[in-house]
Amino acid sequence: MNHFQRKLYPLATIAAGVCTLAAAFPAAAIDLSNADGTWKFSLNGNVNVDYIYSNCESVTSVKAITDVGGACAGTATSSSTSSVANGLLPAAFVFGVSTTQNGIDMSAHLGVYPGVVTNDGGSPNLQANSSGNVALGTTGLDVRQVYMTFGNKDMGTFELGRNIGLFEQDIILNDMTLLGVGGPGGAATPNPANTTLGGIGFGYIYTDWLSQIDYTTPDFGGANLTVGIFDPLNSLTGPGEAANKPAPGFHAKFAWKGSFDDLKLAFSVSGIEQQQKYSTAATDTAPAGTGSWQGTGGDVFGKLDFQGLELVAGGYYAKGLGTTGIFIFGADDDGNARTSYGYLVQATYKVGPTKFGINYGVSRLAFTNEADRIANPFLVAANEKVTGGVYYDLTKNLMILGEVSWVQDIAHTDSMSADGSIGNSNTGVTGNVGVFLAF
Repeated sequence: MNHFQRKLYPLATIAAGVCTLAAAFPAAAIDLSNADGTWKFSLNGNVNVDYIYSNCESVTSVKAITDVGGACAGTATSSSTSSVANGLLPAAFVFGVSTTQNGIDMSAHLGVYPGVVTNDGGSPNLQANSSGNVALGTTGLDVRQVYMTFGNKDMGTFELGRNIGLFEQDIILNDMTLLGVGGPGGAATPNPANTTLGGIGFGYIYTDWLSQIDYTTPDFGGANLTVGIFDPLNSLTGPGEAANKPAPGFHAKFAWKGSFDDLKLAFSVSGIEQQQKYSTAATDTAPAGTGSWQGTGGDVFGKLDFQGLELVAGGYYAKGLGTTGIFIFGADDDGNARTSYGYLVQATYKVGPTKFGINYGVSRLAFTNEADRIANPFLVAANEKVTGGVYYDLTKNLMILGEVSWVQDIAHTDSMSADGSIGNSNTGVTGNVGVFLAF
């Protein structure tokens, strides 16, 4: 466990939005029209709160692993921790307006996402209050989603603005921990973050919120293709300092859905590509310089739904994208692209208002060469998680849920803990119970 873990937990706070919640939420709570019916206004969202308890690796046994959100670590006073916080999703209030003019459907959307824990940073992604969860604090307001669409069923649809990316989108939206907690992330620290990790980094790379311009074709037999460009992301972990990028990033997704009596099937593949450029300052042993590497990745997703039984599977392979989030540990100190891959499998079964589920996910990251192994001996090799959950619909809008998650992070090589023991993994167990109100 190192300083990166706390820094990267807030990635999980970008795990909500209109498209993210569409699979779980009912129709908009408010749907209004103006006097002549030419414009419609909608509002939907959620408020969710969980009690989260984690039994973490003790401060004497925790291994020094350069990870990105693996198992939690205890402190000098206790190896367990409690919090009352959001789960993977923050609360959400999503506003929309839509109209049709000259045969073209148009809409605009704005999503705001407050947390429930103390956060004086003005955003759930920034903890400006170094004292953490103290008296007289306040929660932050995160505005991460603003986009417009226009098109129709014949011409297809254009989307422009800030919204969730295409790569790994479907496995994220179908992760059962989306409405729960999953991996505890910052909830298992003395200063809880606004949200948890869910399955982020445990079977998929988080696609992030991207400023993008996309086009989706009309449906052809249940299939469509989306292609687009996005504002290129800087690497959160280097090497060097981010430099100007002459081209945007590119992403695309092919999706198909079909049904055969009670059997429903869904399938998709997506890809992403972006060049990363950086500069390095002069040192005693090397002059200033520049470098670059190419980040590419692809994923495949499938879902089967039959009379209450739902099976989900997704896997990815990437070069230069890293693990957990896009361009996190994507390259070594010399700018060589690291390979990463992983998968998530899940089974749920719903009986009346109760859904039972279990999923397993693992994300792996490889060294580029022997020099990378020598320079970064404790780099994480794998993050894996198992979650079992029960989700009960008290009403069509109110859910009560409970989960238990086992998390492990594994380093490539052995390291020594404070008590002198040798090993290369940390483990933690988290249990949570919560309520999720969708509107």
